[in-house]
Amino acid sequence: MTDEVVGGPERPASVDWATSSFAARFRTAPDSPVALVSFVRTGDPLADGEPDPQPLADGPPDPQPLVELTTIGHGRFPGGYRHVDTTIGARLRYVCHDTEPHPGGSPTDVTGDGDPAAAVDGTDLWFRIVQEDATTGLRTVSVFRARDGVAAFQTWTVVSATAGRHVLDAVSSFTTGAFSVDSGADVDDMTLLHADNDWAAESRWRTDPLREIGLARIDRDAQHHPPRSRAVVQNRGSWSTGEALPIGVLSTPGYALVWQVEHDGPWLYELGETRRHAYLLCSGPTDQEHQWTAVVTPDAPVTSVPVSVGIARSVDDAFGVLTAQRRARRVLRPVDQDLPLVFNDYMNTLMGDPTTAKLLPLIDAAADTGADVFCIDAGWYAEGHWWDTVGEWEPAASRFPGGLELVLDHIRARGMQPGLWLEPEVIGIHSPLASTLPDDAFVQHHGVRVAEHGRHLLDLRSPAAREHLDAVADRLFGTLGVTFCKMDCNTMTGPFPGMLEHQRALLAWLDGVQARFPRLLVENCASGAMRADAAMLSRLHLQSTSDQQDPVLSATIAAAAPAAMLPEQAGNWAYPAPSMSPDLFALSLVNGVLGRMYLSGHLNEMSAEQRAVVDAAVAAHREVLGIVGSAVPVWPLGLPAWEDPWVSLGLAVPGGDLYLTVWSLPGGPASVSIPLPARTGQPVSVTPLFPTDLGSWEVSWEPSVGVLHVGDGGTTPTARVFRVRTEGADTER
Repeated sequence: MTDEVVGGPERPASVDWATSSFAARFRTAPDSPVALVSFVRTGDPLADGEPDPQPLADGPPDPQPLVELTTIGHGRFPGGYRHVDTTIGARLRYVCHDTEPHPGGSPTDVTGDGDPAAAVDGTDLWFRIVQEDATTGLRTVSVFRARDGVAAFQTWTVVSATAGRHVLDAVSSFTTGAFSVDSGADVDDMTLLHADNDWAAESRWRTDPLREIGLARIDRDAQHHPPRSRAVVQNRGSWSTGEALPIGVLSTPGYALVWQVEHDGPWLYELGETRRHAYLLCSGPTDQEHQWTAVVTPDAPVTSVPVSVGIARSVDDAFGVLTAQRRARRVLRPVDQDLPLVFNDYMNTLMGDPTTAKLLPLIDAAADTGADVFCIDAGWYAEGHWWDTVGEWEPAASRFPGGLELVLDHIRARGMQPGLWLEPEVIGIHSPLASTLPDDAFVQHHGVRVAEHGRHLLDLRSPAAREHLDAVADRLFGTLGVTFCKMDCNTMTGPFPGMLEHQRALLAWLDGVQARFPRLLVENCASGAMRADAAMLSRLHLQSTSDQQDPVLSATIAAAAPAAMLPEQAGNWAYPAPSMSPDLFALSLVNGVLGRMYLSGHLNEMSAEQRAVVDAAVAAHREVLGIVGSAVPVWPLGLPAWEDPWVSLGLAVPGGDLYLTVWSLPGGPASVSIPLPARTGQPVSVTPLFPTDLGSWEVSWEPSVGVLHVGDGGTTPTARVFRVRTEGADTER
């Protein structure tokens, strides 16, 4: 990028950037920092087929700056806990902009997050805008990239110095107040859709008015200052989604702004008010929340974490945009397109106690059911108690008298690929490696190794740590020929110096392993979904959605999962047990049909009738696998709350069928009306996909209002998967 001002020597008052799906306007006035003042959809037809113009707005006279950053010695004015009102952010001034691809360099030069998708790609549309602070000599580059046809962009900030040494303690990846003008709504009318996330209680979505989650209404004119309250959603430790999901939807009727922070470590987003409007700020770690600082010098720029931001007209539309953006930014290798059905021996089955004698009959039963992969879960390396002794990842001889190779060969002989559970980033505090690896191989805080849950965490910035992990990978994926890895991480650390660089080194290590072993599929797991972030999901094959062992509680998690990840990556446990009632047995399988069924359970101990039900569920799932990579998730009853009695998830095939799962859970009425407005006035057939027998369920379609009426026949908990088809429509795919 050159410093030449695009458009000639006169500094433009604003610059626009447009794709086929959105348009953005940046104010570039000479006496104020650059601001994104308008971000609107383009090219969308209205109900009558006419295009919706949605013109760009010029914004308020004092818009929210695009970049906010603080250094030691240059903070905020007025002061407070918010990450806006920064003195450097207010002093930044437009230098230039361009729309050229990044001029070479490695992928980490582009995003700093080790993202292979960040390399220059001819399908990407780029926009970059440069600002500088004359007082400190700090320069920022706001980088945007998008794909035609997707109403979203990915963005991040690069901070560099023309002179001196600057200790950066916060930098935004994205900040705007454009939604205040574009939506035409006041803060009083805005709501935030967001999700708490916890072990075995993932994806607990809720909608809150901004006034009820921290934005207090004050008399701004009387105070002569903007309010200083804020609404913050954040994660503080090495589990990137251990507290909350890094996703939000800000909505008013007819308008929705959606975003996700794309980092495998700490992050935050905050919402607040300016003197006249409101703002959204997204960032990675900060000093205030996460004890993070970074030194910026002329030779050492700092790059923020990426954020994706999309524009939509409703909450469902927002997740459709986010789904398209996730697909556009995912590194999809040829092997990822196979979508194998995985059987895993852990959940409610062997529970970390595999042996040759236990595995062989399970392998045979999984093969008979049609599984493509058999994954041996935790415990294969353990002679006894293993939690705090892990790290060497050598097979336990006592568990496999003929060697682990015998079991792996049996998996292959039955036509399946072998998989192993692995927790590569940890070393047990009583592992021999805790004393043989050098100190710099471990995460340290104040010169002391961090120990959590009986483990030390490897610091992936260390050559010794990476050498150890590479040796493990070469042995398991090379010598043993394992082609599926369930990569777990059950240890969460708090903040430590260098966490951002460590997390980026982890991503780079994963990229290297998959480059060396191109047929390897990696499942992302961290005590379920405690690290289900877009940085990991952009490069890994499958995401564990939970460690929840109760199929009834798993239903809500499975239903909400595609809001946090692609449906083709949502690994939902399906663990039927021989002792279950027929309805619960079927429900446990229903949980896995829409998305990626992650099968478990004692198949070898089931009756012929029960095995037939499992086979029917697998057949239904195979049909869904044919469309899951192009389908868009929808929630006709809204995203489920944690204890909703009726829950529904749909996968809509563009121009085709709707695959709809409906769960009836304890505590609710015997029937529900499910709105399907896109099919109003049309003849619709509703066919049970699984179980294929409606049983006590009753289903009727009311075309005049576009509502599907469903009753459970008085039985609960119970669930069904339906195929909804508009009669006479062309359903070829």
